Amino acid sequence: MTVWDRPEPPARPVPLDRERIVAAAIALADEGGLAAVSLRKVAARLEAGPMRLYGYISTKEELYDLMVDEVQGEILPEEQPGDWREALRVLAHRTRQAALRHEWLADLLGGRPALGPNGLAVAESTLSALDGLADIDTVMRAVETVSAYFTGAIRREITNLRAERATGLSKHDWQRAHGPYLTRALATGRFPALKRAVYDGTDVDAEASFATGLDWVLDAVAAKLT
Repeated sequence: MTVWDRPEPPARPVPLDRERIVAAAIALADEGGLAAVSLRKVAARLEAGPMRLYGYISTKEELYDLMVDEVQGEILPEEQPGDWREALRVLAHRTRQAALRHEWLADLLGGRPALGPNGLAVAESTLSALDGLADIDTVMRAVETVSAYFTGAIRREITNLRAERATGLSKHDWQRAHGPYLTRALATGRFPALKRAVYDGTDVDAEASFATGLDWVLDAVAAKLT
């Protein structure tokens, strides 16, 4: 029986329910990442005995599933997008925004499908916008392709944010620190393409890069759908 099917036990002196447990777990993860989440630490946050949580959740993996589904509720669009392209764009941007609020989400993206009620609602909202445009296999590959793009882009962005905090160096501080070494390397003439990228390329922020790459992927998907 999955966590979604299993009934909750009756309330006891310290009131508990899955909603409170998940909220406490998300708060811990927002503060310290997934490493800060355990059933023991969640119980302590709720001032309850650890064994009581096992009446609601059997494993840490189930807790992660519930946490992800809670955040899927933030990703679910407020209104049904008008067309398939907007549906996939909304999915990508809302997932990125959720991951920036809850950085631990990046560690759980790209795994097995989210089967909680919010996850199913997000999938239904997305797929219904593409319904009838092509055979179902083509539609599924389209969604998977866009998801693969934004999952990778989000993970890279979150990794960079974590590196900035760990080192105390912003992106530009890091570039300045490594500038002399890179200048010497490029001056050898061994890396002409890289040199053009460094000196002639436009430096854009993460949001602009994400949006541009997403548009390119959507253009490619459009060619397959038509």
